[in-house]
Amino acid sequence: MIKGAIVALITPFNDEGEVNYNKIRELINWHIEQGTDGILVLGTTGETPALTEEEQEKIVEIAIEESRGRVPIIANSGSYNTTKSLEKSKKYEEMGADGLLVITPYYNKPNASGMLEHFHKIADGVSTPIYIYNVPSRTGSCISFEVVKELAKHKNIVGIKEASGDISYAAKLSTLIKEDFNIYSGNDDITIALMSMGGAGAVSVWANLMPAEVHQMATDYLEGKIEKARKTQLQYLNLINALFCETNPVPIKEIMNMAGMDVGGCRLPLGPISSANRKVLAGLL
Repeated sequence: MIKGAIVALITPFNDEGEVNYNKIRELINWHIEQGTDGILVLGTTGETPALTEEEQEKIVEIAIEESRGRVPIIANSGSYNTTKSLEKSKKYEEMGADGLLVITPYYNKPNASGMLEHFHKIADGVSTPIYIYNVPSRTGSCISFEVVKELAKHKNIVGIKEASGDISYAAKLSTLIKEDFNIYSGNDDITIALMSMGGAGAVSVWANLMPAEVHQMATDYLEGKIEKARKTQLQYLNLINALFCETNPVPIKEIMNMAGMDVGGCRLPLGPISSANRKVLAGLL
């Protein structure tokens, strides 16, 4: 059970629009030095739909190789195609991933029975711990509480990345927390709110820019320094909100480049940030 701050790592590109694998190595080492508790590759923030299968596998390979077991590497193996998701899960397991993130099938909008069977089939096919990923704003469907309740019973499903932004829904999920199942905030603005209900930490976009601060905030809360953690959450709230002023990861990559991190732009269909939002990010930086 990973606790603390898991970074949802961006995918850096070079000037030619190719994946910058050397930068990925650099970022992974930097995150480890900064105290990041886990690294997720190929997530939403990693622009996975814009990557080829070969690029995806290479990123997972490099992340596992570069981390050298120093922090857990979680690879997103989710898809709207159950068979494909299972194949990718098996592949990343063979490569040595420490965990798998499996998103709610998107576009299909599965019903409850289909949703349950989708996750069960993948979880039955691998032994690597699985984190289910609920992000209805991206997928068009929300995993019902009843389905999550059943999935939490599976020995191989250890948590849920909850990114609906619905506190009432998250509160229901918190009733499912046990030794081998927990919830992780997928919304940087409510990490401490979810942790106050028993959540184990966050899968964070913000951590791409400020990994030490996000790690420390989560650690403070877990160590009982609740007021300190709360103040950190609120201190950076304006920045966190600005990171979602346009489709993620457009703003986070923009501000990382402003900070001299040289991670490149986004691949189409994600375009450049507006000049107005660029000014807002520059002011916050």
